[in-house]
Amino acid sequence: MLRTYTAKYTKISSGYMGQLVEWPEVITEGKTIEECREMLRDAMQEMIQAYKQQDREIPPGGDILEQVLVEA
Repeated sequence: MLRTYTAKYTKISSGYMGQLVEWPEVITEGKTIEECREMLRDAMQEMIQAYKQQDREIPPGGDILEQVLVEA
């Protein structure tokens, strides 16, 4: 079964932090956004395997994010 998840990337002092919006336990860091993206995919695969082994329900994913402009 294919699922989609929403990745959020935040610039930090050591590079980038990546996290899945629908599955906040999946979080990682990388020196570049490309490295962070790759590590996030790896972390997600590891988490899927761990959830399956523990017979836990995998979050469904599929959220949609939208940026909203606000004058501050």
